[in-house]
Amino acid sequence: MTIWRLVFSEILHRRMNFALGVLSVMVASASFIGSVTLLNIHDIRTNQILQDKQDELADRMVELTDVTRKAMLKLGFNVVILPKDQNLADWYADDYASKYMSEDYVHRLADSGIVTVRHFLPSLQQKIEWPEQKRKVILVGTRGEVPNLHKNPVKPMVQPVPPGTISLGHELHRSMNIKVGDKVTLMERQFTVHACHEERGNKDDITAWIYLAEAQELLDKKGLINAILALECLCTTDALPIIRKEIAAILPGTQVIERGSRALVRAEARNKVEQEARVAIEKEKLGRQNLRTVRERLASILTPVIVMACAVWIVLLGFTNVRARREEIGVLRTLGVSAKGILVMFLSRHVMVGVLGGALGFCAGVLAAVYFGAALEDTRIGITDMDLSLAGLLVLSVGGAAVLAVIAGWIPTLTAIRQDPAEVLREE
Repeated sequence: MTIWRLVFSEILHRRMNFALGVLSVMVASASFIGSVTLLNIHDIRTNQILQDKQDELADRMVELTDVTRKAMLKLGFNVVILPKDQNLADWYADDYASKYMSEDYVHRLADSGIVTVRHFLPSLQQKIEWPEQKRKVILVGTRGEVPNLHKNPVKPMVQPVPPGTISLGHELHRSMNIKVGDKVTLMERQFTVHACHEERGNKDDITAWIYLAEAQELLDKKGLINAILALECLCTTDALPIIRKEIAAILPGTQVIERGSRALVRAEARNKVEQEARVAIEKEKLGRQNLRTVRERLASILTPVIVMACAVWIVLLGFTNVRARREEIGVLRTLGVSAKGILVMFLSRHVMVGVLGGALGFCAGVLAAVYFGAALEDTRIGITDMDLSLAGLLVLSVGGAAVLAVIAGWIPTLTAIRQDPAEVLREE
């Protein structure tokens, strides 16, 4: 009878002892594999949560950016380009520039490829006496927006005033009882009223808009403007230095100011929302890291305790097996089976315990981790979703379990081979 046949016969004869050994190894292996798998599920869920929050933030920022863009379009231009020698104190006091620059500047700016501003509108503005009406008004010469040639065409923010027409602010047309289509005379030139604006509550209510070339002719400023209005594209308070640097490189003889508006407040609110969302993401990330640390620490304590307890149980089962087989060992030694053969027989049994227990422990650990992971993380992460190499884990589980079983069964095996067969048979 061969050693292997003896091993299988003994296993079949003492099924309970073998089953308890396999169960011990399975528990030890399952505790280790389950801990590793649970931590992996935790990491996967963490990545999912953070990605969901990132996607939510991205969608929210797209929405806020669109709202900000629409608000800024409604609120008008918020970047003003002025001649470099314009005294800003005078400009703030009068709200129009007393220095001038070439109208060609707006074309140079539009053709430059600048991306931080768009919707370029040249303007010639001056406070004048309307001689025919005997009242002071603000005369603004304007034209259609000059498009960025390198960008897709966009709808203009303001509609141009056609040549030969005039648009009037609320106070002007109200006080003079003027309606659209009426004829008015300004500085000895007749204009047709193109539009009568509603009340805006600012200087626009006493402003008259005419075509730019006609304003240049009336004010004797042919080919000149005193401001270029534009819309800031970046919509953040930090964009102004970038805009100034880019425009200074294109139009050296100019200066740039930014008009404060509710749009900027909205942009700041958008930035605050983004900042708060990112802080929330960092808090979530930190919380998940702390939770992982706790679970990892718990696993590092429980898993060794379980493995040690199972190893002790395997040792006790080994001693029980050796004691129950004393007569068998004595007979085999008497029949000429060497101590090495007895060693191989017992260690082979432990290897089989380890391999079978490791394989079962791997299956039990992974399945238990998936089940408990679904309960702990409130989501179900499938085995195929894991970042782990299941084949590698299986080899580790089986190999580690076999080593554990052999080490735990080593002392009982040494006890078996050191028994004197004559002593054993005499006692029996």
